[in-house]
Amino acid sequence: MNVDVNLTPDSIVFWQWGFVKLNATIVFTWAVMLILVIVSILITRNLSTGQRISRWQNMLETIVSAIRKQIADMTQQKPDQYIAFLGTLFLFISVSNLLAVVPYFESPAGSLSTTAALAACVFFAVPIFGILKQGLPGYLKQYIEPSPLMLPFNIIGEFSRTLALAVRLFGNVMSGSLIIGVLLALAPLFVPVILQVLELLIGQIQAYIFAALATIYIASATRARQQKEEKIRQRGES
Repeated sequence: MNVDVNLTPDSIVFWQWGFVKLNATIVFTWAVMLILVIVSILITRNLSTGQRISRWQNMLETIVSAIRKQIADMTQQKPDQYIAFLGTLFLFISVSNLLAVVPYFESPAGSLSTTAALAACVFFAVPIFGILKQGLPGYLKQYIEPSPLMLPFNIIGEFSRTLALAVRLFGNVMSGSLIIGVLLALAPLFVPVILQVLELLIGQIQAYIFAALATIYIASATRARQQKEEKIRQRGES
C-alpha cells in the first residue's frame, strides 16, 4: 500500500525556476501572515471604549489580556515592551497549527526552515531586550558570571537553546502530521479524526511552549539589573 505523506511543506513545490523554488512553506507562511494582518485590521478599525463592544473585539481583548498576564507572570516585569514580539510568535504558530484542519493546508511550523527562522528571531531578540534593559556592559557581564571560565559554556548555551527551540517545534508538528497521514491510509475514518483533534490541541500546546520558552529566555536576560536594584532597595530600607 502506497502512502503519500509529505514529511515537510518544503517538499511540496508549486513553482520552480532554476534554483528558485516556491514551495508550500513560503506560500502558507505568507498566507498565515496575510490572515493575521487582515483580521487585525478588521477587528481594530472600529474599536469601542464603551460598555458595548463587538464579539470580535471581546475575543481580541481576551487573547491580548491572556498573553499579557502570561508574560507578566513569567518575567515579573511590565509586559508592554515584550507583548508585540512574543504575542506575534504565539499567534503565528497557533494560527498555523489551527489551519492544519483546512484541506491541502500544510502548517509552516512543520518546516525546519520556518522553526529555525522563528528560533533565530528569539536568538537576536534576547540580547536586544537584554541590552535595552541593562545596557551593553551589564548584559555582557552575565556571560562571565559566576566565573570568567563560564564564558564559552554560556555562549554555547545560547546557540544550543536556539537549536533546541527550532528542532522541538519542527519535530512535534512534523511527527503529528506524519502519523495522521499514515493512519488515514491504514485505519478507519474516525480514528484519524480523533487524532487530528488531538493534533490541534498539541499544536496549541507547542505554540504556548515555544512562546513561553522565548519569554523565559528574554526574562533571564533582563532580570539581572532588576534583581540588583531590588537588593539595593532592600539594603536601603534595612
